[in-house]
Amino acid sequence: MAKIAHSTATRRRKKRLLKKAKGFFGDRSKQFQQAHRALLHALKYAYRDRQVKKREIRALWIARINAAARAEGVSYSVFMNGLKKAKINLDRKILADLAVKDSAAFKKIVGLAKK
Repeated sequence: MAKIAHSTATRRRKKRLLKKAKGFFGDRSKQFQQAHRALLHALKYAYRDRQVKKREIRALWIARINAAARAEGVSYSVFMNGLKKAKINLDRKILADLAVKDSAAFKKIVGLAKK
């Protein structure tokens, strides 16, 4: 049997992978094996950090709400508990946005939560 060269398929596969590794430093963007390893590593980080990003954004919202609530004389935990008891269903994203952009509305919400 004659040897079959898989050149076009192999070339296409390698080219596709090297295109994804474009921008990596040094051999990681030039050599197939190095690029393959680097890409696998990068994809692991990308997968993991999509979840980490959500945690970090939520922490930012909480920090903003806490700062704005403390400016009104109430802590974050007391404020959130007051909202729950007052049956005000606003999520942290909206509350943080109000705290930054519309302080007057946030003051009214804090007032309702204090009662």
